[in-house]
Amino acid sequence: MDVLEMLKAVLFGIVEGITEWLPISSTGHMILLDEFIKMDVPKEFLDMFLVVIQLGAIMAVVVLFWNQLWPFSTKEKYFIKKDTFTMWFKILAACIPAAVVGLAFDDKINELFYNYQSVAAALIVFGVLFIIIENRNKGVSPRINSIAEITWKTAVLIGLFQLIAAVFPGTSRSGATILGGILIGMSRTTAAEFTFFLAVPVMAGASLLKLVKFGFAFSGSELILLIVGMAVAFVVSILVIKFLMNYIRRHDFKVFGWYRIVLGAVVLAYFILA
Repeated sequence: MDVLEMLKAVLFGIVEGITEWLPISSTGHMILLDEFIKMDVPKEFLDMFLVVIQLGAIMAVVVLFWNQLWPFSTKEKYFIKKDTFTMWFKILAACIPAAVVGLAFDDKINELFYNYQSVAAALIVFGVLFIIIENRNKGVSPRINSIAEITWKTAVLIGLFQLIAAVFPGTSRSGATILGGILIGMSRTTAAEFTFFLAVPVMAGASLLKLVKFGFAFSGSELILLIVGMAVAFVVSILVIKFLMNYIRRHDFKVFGWYRIVLGAVVLAYFILA
């Protein structure tokens, strides 16, 4: 095993763990990172690796929010936690639009939109929207302040915002769903939590799809690289999720909007001038 390739896997895991949960687009950062830090692996493995290391990030959500996600209890009167089951059904309803479009058009979407122009445009447009919506909502009290208050209609609307991210790389899945949640009256904390929970089936499904397409045909060194990337993404995600939940209790998302605009401009400038 090449130590340099291992360090590259660590770096990709760090970037994944940071950018998957902050609304700044993991895709945009991965494109830039891949441009400067080329992993010496087959393209088929790299395409799978960049998606499947998300499983590490998912496990961070499961660990941090286990009590809210696990629908069974031995401490309560009833073994099944009804509110948690209801939440999961709403999460699955929110997943339907992106799942249907992803399964039907995954390869076409990658062909049409997985390029620096589309990613940069999505970074900038959603950056501007974050600033506009946060300015508009200044002083406005949210209508939805907990996961339990999310209705079926709200869940489906969040799913439609997630669909935008599924179609246009660079939008940021977390960015789209958090922005959508705020837009329809959710508190920042609730929008972030629902985004984290929504990521579990979405990212697990996307990872499984990539693994199936790859055919589980790992060499020993490739499997080690994947495990390292996932493990690093897990540890970094734990720290980033804790940071974000503390941050949004006192601040808005405008700083991420400005960051997205700058990153989008950097992506455009780099590829145009390169």
